Amino acid sequence: MSNLSSLLRHPLLNTSVLMTAIGGATYNLRSHHIYNLEEHEARMDELEGTLRGHIGYIEEALDRLEGKGGVKGAKMAEIYGKRGRDEKEQQ
Repeated sequence: MSNLSSLLRHPLLNTSVLMTAIGGATYNLRSHHIYNLEEHEARMDELEGTLRGHIGYIEEALDRLEGKGGVKGAKMAEIYGKRGRDEKEQQ
């Protein structure tokens, strides 16, 4: 029993167990954080497209009210088709 007690009090063993636990927890939290960032980016891209589509509908309605005419749905398709991420990659 004294050998086990002295082994558990050994500073090198305690330090290595502690560092392993901290490293494992850090790796686990990092992987969850990266996953959440990717999910958030996907949701924001979807929201951006939805907002661009609604802005297109609003601009078309405004054009019709002002009497400018135009093809129904053309502006919405033009604005919705643009994505901020695609524009950044092309530049």
